[in-house]
Amino acid sequence: MFVSYGIPDLDKILGGGFALGSLVMVMEDAEAPHHMLLLRNFMSQGLVHNQPLLYASPAKDPRQFLGTLPSPAVPKDEKSSHRDPDQEKGLRIAWQYKKYFGENQQGFDSQNGKHDFCNNFDLRKPLERQFLTGKRIDCASILDSPNLVTLQDRCATFLSQFPRNDSNISCVGRIAIQSFCAPQCGYSYLEWDMLSLLRSLKSMLRSSNAVAVVTFLPSLLSSSSSTRWQHMADTLLSVKVLPDEDKELATLLTGYQDMVGLNVQKVAQINTQVPVILDATTFSIKLQKRRFLVLECLNQAPVDGSSGSSYGTSGSCSGSLDF
Repeated sequence: MFVSYGIPDLDKILGGGFALGSLVMVMEDAEAPHHMLLLRNFMSQGLVHNQPLLYASPAKDPRQFLGTLPSPAVPKDEKSSHRDPDQEKGLRIAWQYKKYFGENQQGFDSQNGKHDFCNNFDLRKPLERQFLTGKRIDCASILDSPNLVTLQDRCATFLSQFPRNDSNISCVGRIAIQSFCAPQCGYSYLEWDMLSLLRSLKSMLRSSNAVAVVTFLPSLLSSSSSTRWQHMADTLLSVKVLPDEDKELATLLTGYQDMVGLNVQKVAQINTQVPVILDATTFSIKLQKRRFLVLECLNQAPVDGSSGSSYGTSGSCSGSLDF
C-alpha cells in the first residue's frame, strides 16, 4: 500500500507514493527553504485524510507551523457549478457553524464519502480549522533538548497506534521531523545518538502502518555521519539551489536562473524484488500559477512558469519518428 506525499508529480515519479513502513529523508539546502514546502504538503495530505500526525520541530511552539499548512484546491468542475443564491447563503452559514463550533468533519469531500488519493494544495490558502482540531495532531518541540530519549518515546507511543497485521488497514499514521540536526537542539553534537534514533525509528516503522519524513541539513554533519544517514533512508530526496556562479548551466537552462532542484537519489523497495526505474532523477521545483507545487524534468525544454506543464503531463515523449 502506498501513501501520497501530497504532490501529484512526486507520487507519479515514485511509482505511486511512499510504501507503508518507509523512512523518507529529505536533504535541505541552506539557501532555499523549499524543504518546508515539501513538508507542508506531506502533513496537509495526511490531515485531509484524517490520518494522525506527529510533528517534531526545533521551533519553540511547533503548533504555530500548522497555521501555514496549505488547503486542498477546489476542483474546476466544482468551481464552475452554479448554485442558487439562497442555497449558497445557507452553505456559507453552515460552513461558519463548522468553523466556529468545531464540528467533526471526516474529510475534505465528506459529502460524497470519498477522498482523493493525492490533492493539489493551494499554497495561498491555509488549511481549514476543522482539520487542525482534535487529538489527531501531536506536536513536539526538540528545541534545547539535551538528548533524544523524549523524542524516541513520543515516536514509539505514536507508532504503537498503528500495528501492522493481516487485517484491513483502518488508519495510517504520519511522522514529520523538521531539521533533525538543527544547531539549536542540545543534542546536535551527538551524531551517533541521532543515527541510533533513525535506526530505531526505521525499525518501528517496518512493523507499523505509518510513514516518516525527516529533513536535515547535511553540512551540519560530518561526512561519515551524513553518508550513514543517507544509507539509512528508504527514499532519499535532496533539495538543491542552482549556484549563481554556474553561468554555463544557467545559459543552457534558460528561464531557470532562480531554479531550485529536487533530486531523487533513492526510492524505497520494500517487499519487492523489482527495482524502480525512474525516467529522470533531477527535477525543478516550480510554482504553477504561484499556487501549486509542480516538478519538471531538467532535460526537457523549459516552459513558462504561469502555465507550465508538470512532470505528470509532459514527462513522456508523445511524438513519433518517421524514417
